[in-house]
Amino acid sequence: MKHTESHKTQHVGWLRAAVMGANDGIVSTASLIVGVAAAGASTEIIFMTGVAGLVAGAMSMAAGEYVSVSSQADTEKADIERERMELATDPLHEHEELTAIYIQ
Repeated sequence: MKHTESHKTQHVGWLRAAVMGANDGIVSTASLIVGVAAAGASTEIIFMTGVAGLVAGAMSMAAGEYVSVSSQADTEKADIERERMELATDPLHEHEELTAIYIQ
């Protein structure tokens, strides 16, 4: 029987990352701007500092997210491969394991 239910919770990792990234970007850029403004910089310098902070933050978040997603994908692939091997070598145990998961 084909499984037709759609579970959204498995696909919302991007939302968590976006919210965390936006919050981090707002706080770090605002702090940078406040610090430069407190030092008595001109409006142009404050603006350029804000732009530079936003660009640097975006690049940093993109690189961090890429590494994070790649690491998670590698881990999931390794888990799937391990389960495939276990299913091929000991299907009864894997069936019992799956049953135990569902009756918890």
